[in-house]
Amino acid sequence: MKRFGPRAIVHALLFAGVLSSFLYADTGAEGWLRYSALEHPAAKKYERLPTSTVAWNDSLLLKTAQLELIRGMKGMLGRTLRTGASPFAEPAIVLGRFERLHALAPALSFPSNIREDGYWLGHGQVRGFECVLIASSTDRGVLYGVFALLSKIARNEDIMALDEVQQPSAPLRWVNQWDNLDGRMERGYAGASIFFEGGDVRADLTRAGAYARLLASVGINGCAINNVNADPRVLADSFLPQLVRVADVFRPWGVRLSVSVDLSAPKAKGGLDTFDPLDSRVAAWWRRKVDDIYRQIPDFGGFVVKADSEGRAGPSSYGRSPSDAANVIARALQPHGGVLFYRAFVYDHHLDWRNLRNDRAMAAYDIFHPLDGKFENNVVIQIKYGPIDFQVREPVSPLLGGLQHTNEAIELQITQEYTGQQRHLCFLVPMWKEALDFDLHANAQSTPVKDLVAGRAFHRPTGGFVGVANVGMDVNWLAHPLAMANLYGFGRLAWNSDLSASAIVDEWTRLTFGNDPLVVRTISQMQLSSWHVYERYTGPLGVGTLTNILGNHYDPGPESSERNGWGQWHRADREGIGMDRTVATGTGFIGQYSSEVQKLYEPLATCPDEILLFFHHVAYTHVLHSGKTVIQHVYDAHYEGARATDAYVSQWKLLKGHVDDQRYTDVLTRLQYQAGQAIVWRDAIDEWSYGMSGIGDAKGRVGRISSAH
Repeated sequence: MKRFGPRAIVHALLFAGVLSSFLYADTGAEGWLRYSALEHPAAKKYERLPTSTVAWNDSLLLKTAQLELIRGMKGMLGRTLRTGASPFAEPAIVLGRFERLHALAPALSFPSNIREDGYWLGHGQVRGFECVLIASSTDRGVLYGVFALLSKIARNEDIMALDEVQQPSAPLRWVNQWDNLDGRMERGYAGASIFFEGGDVRADLTRAGAYARLLASVGINGCAINNVNADPRVLADSFLPQLVRVADVFRPWGVRLSVSVDLSAPKAKGGLDTFDPLDSRVAAWWRRKVDDIYRQIPDFGGFVVKADSEGRAGPSSYGRSPSDAANVIARALQPHGGVLFYRAFVYDHHLDWRNLRNDRAMAAYDIFHPLDGKFENNVVIQIKYGPIDFQVREPVSPLLGGLQHTNEAIELQITQEYTGQQRHLCFLVPMWKEALDFDLHANAQSTPVKDLVAGRAFHRPTGGFVGVANVGMDVNWLAHPLAMANLYGFGRLAWNSDLSASAIVDEWTRLTFGNDPLVVRTISQMQLSSWHVYERYTGPLGVGTLTNILGNHYDPGPESSERNGWGQWHRADREGIGMDRTVATGTGFIGQYSSEVQKLYEPLATCPDEILLFFHHVAYTHVLHSGKTVIQHVYDAHYEGARATDAYVSQWKLLKGHVDDQRYTDVLTRLQYQAGQAIVWRDAIDEWSYGMSGIGDAKGRVGRISSAH
């Protein structure tokens, strides 16, 4: 492993000094790393903690871990830990790798078979003194262990009998930022880019370093900093020194820099007359480019590729396959340990909507499943959780179960493109949990999605999680203070996909707002209900995109997704609504699933109500399992959702005086706005539904009461 010299260590120390003043300037900027002073009764239980700390080597990451430990203990307990070269003189909190600590204290028994980046928190006798030990097989794992210990203290957990092993569910835990070099962001709702401005990397990267710290605190180990609709200039020789600067502020936190690349770069910026992946000149260009990157950024993570999608250049230009395109770059990355994420978001956005057999949902499986086993071992197919595009509810993509001989990662969207754009409260972890726990029964085995993407189901060498984050320069990172629970929740699920949504939101609330029982209970309840509430007043029953897809992806616009080539149709007409994706009479999409899953979705009798309209075209008078007709459910759901958002305002007002004034006022204003927007949605969709169906609301709220009721 390459060691970084004095320049990198000095950079880390300078950064730590700058960061302390930056982070504590505002409660929103702190995120969940507030380290607020604990009240006396809570702080008393930690009086027996050692008052010194030792980092048992001089690596950059261990120095970062030690600085973080000192900062957290000072903030929460008012105690400044002493540092020393040896733990022999007094009890200490000792940080180090297992092999170093075993040499220090041979009598100690350390846990075995901990995966990379996993850690152990425990107690033990070291040279006659009772010490707290934070140990891992990697320095990055030690840093994660420090964050875990500080989190436990912030949440007032008992740590005096500590003996805990934590290890990641998957090796790759990355975020993607869709930042453009000019400083704007695609699907960014919290201000300008933290990385770029005016065509270059920002002069001041303090904010980028603070972001890396947040990511590290929840175990994220990679970040692609630019838009998947990549500007080829990001690979220019003249631009590389700017990327080095970003890598420098990521490095103290164990976050590997990566970038999104345009497959046409060898031709667009590289001086070749082709970017054909099977041309030897193109392969040589990628090798030279990658070698140059690793000479300057030895811990570079790799590339993300979006190709043949929504107008992006791709291998189809030369009659080549995604595996041809992926492998030529992956082979260049292999000697350096780099990874290539190739997005499966490939589809024709000029589909003929008049052909009832056309179905965008089928594209990813149709393209990538036949290529299973043809990708290099450092290629990871990056698959959106659902087969369309980050809708408020979709079924799990069948491609996740269709790649038994290929690495894969699930792509989740933290930035709320179709779920309120951080102007609406919408906690997405319950949605992600449903997807991760869903059993695709691949190859007639029990294969929950979380096991497939981690590589466990079919013994793949790698795999994991990618979150489209898109934090911005807004103080609160994601604009809405409560939206930060989605970033935190993504990291926690990527680390431990067995965690429950309720456990995650309880952690986040305590870290962000403190341990006041009223605050924890109220915010947790609001967050846990918010996805279903948003779904009710926007697009229930799996109907899909009712937002304005030709514009802002935010306002109600159900007609915008019909009669165009984008394939996000819901096929509403006078008789009924929903896409027929059955094998028997529809597009055949359901046939991409295993036989067990087909048995769930193909028959109307077994298809769950909440996803019905994704799979079936039914009459408005079709009776759901709930006993309601489809049209009545639509009316009722929209009124229920609007009432629930109004109730959020009342619930939040209970916290006045229990939450600092700044965040109290900010969240209250946003919730009041959301309550108004929910009414806009309710009235727009209910009136549209009445206009399409001609059937009135049985409760007299929409249209006239039909004789059918």
